[in-house]
Amino acid sequence: MLDDIHRQDLSLQAGACPQEEVLESLADLERNTSEAIIKSRGNTRLRIKTKVIAQPGNSGDRRKIKMQGITGDISASGCQILFPVPTRVGDIYWLTFDKTELKLDSMFARCLRCRLIREDAYEAGFKFFEPVDLSGATRRGIAT
Repeated sequence: MLDDIHRQDLSLQAGACPQEEVLESLADLERNTSEAIIKSRGNTRLRIKTKVIAQPGNSGDRRKIKMQGITGDISASGCQILFPVPTRVGDIYWLTFDKTELKLDSMFARCLRCRLIREDAYEAGFKFFEPVDLSGATRRGIAT
């Protein structure tokens, strides 16, 4: 059964999990986050909601699972993504962003955290292996 789950395309879709409700729940959690964690973020974050596909970083496993999520924010060093299933903390993923909203090449990132927002939504934090240049990468984004 677990193999069946890994072969599926997993997507955060409007019908299965209303994005606005999930993002509101996440915002509530962030308001309760300790200031030490927030201050440890060294880069300006852009709040942007766009599709992202996460696949295992190991090329031999890349076709086994393909999870679609929605970004919450992104910075030069990492991003926050909402998924319908949990990611594995410590694992490396190949992230592909929707180029119509965010003009970034696909890249490797390590999952640093994953937490339950509600039964059908998980927030995952990723750190990029190399800093990315966000200048001109998005046509709409609000620094926070």
